[in-house]
Amino acid sequence: MLVDSHCHLDFPDFKNELDAVVARAEAAGIGRLVTISTRVRRHAELIAIVERYPNVFCSIGTHPHHAHEELDIGSDELIAASHHPKVVAIGEAGLDYHYDNSPRDAQEQGFRTHIVAARQTGLPLVIHSREADDDMAAILRDEMGKGPFPAVLHCFTGGRGLAFAGIELGLYVSFTGILTFKNSSELRAIAKDLPADRILVETDSPYLAPGKFRGKRCEPAYVVETAKVLAETRGVSPDEIARQTTENFFRLFAKVPKPAVPLA
Repeated sequence: MLVDSHCHLDFPDFKNELDAVVARAEAAGIGRLVTISTRVRRHAELIAIVERYPNVFCSIGTHPHHAHEELDIGSDELIAASHHPKVVAIGEAGLDYHYDNSPRDAQEQGFRTHIVAARQTGLPLVIHSREADDDMAAILRDEMGKGPFPAVLHCFTGGRGLAFAGIELGLYVSFTGILTFKNSSELRAIAKDLPADRILVETDSPYLAPGKFRGKRCEPAYVVETAKVLAETRGVSPDEIARQTTENFFRLFAKVPKPAVPLA
């Protein structure tokens, strides 16, 4: 069993074939999917999806691209939305200095609001960090000093310093199809050295299809390819990576029910 810990099933790319996309994931052995919130004001769309599929769950949060649009949404509103039984995480929130679609001060303000919600609910914070390693590490250290919270650095593309700062603070690190790209040798070197109990796999679909499907729309079933490359990178079997990343997922996303059949 594998888990796609981060996808976007509410995006238009999947609108006309969502049943087939979820079915292909299940057929590929993907036992759980988490579809991630990017706008709180569109959360009803996510709830409609997770209530259709038993093995699909969601988060609640505002992507840094839209931080300036939802600064009026406080931690109390995030916490209230998290009471739904299928809302299992906070986010995604964080810093994106590549596109800078939202002012950086708004990104930071929104990010810290989400951290408060994660700290108070105990739900994992799904962190988006792109080209913002130093500021991200500084904010995480500052906020951890106020009280711990569970979190994952999703779609990790940062440097070794941020990866191990995250590990030091108790975070998990998740890899997408980017890990499989030919020019991702530095990322694979980081993935090789991380503790086995802190790694996750995801697709971030419909984006970032693994090398085997490069140029195509990504979908949750493709997490199998990322897991294969992660196994090769770490010198273990695909079965071992599936077991380890799935155990890690259920430890972090503790609200998601485990399957009745043992993982090992």
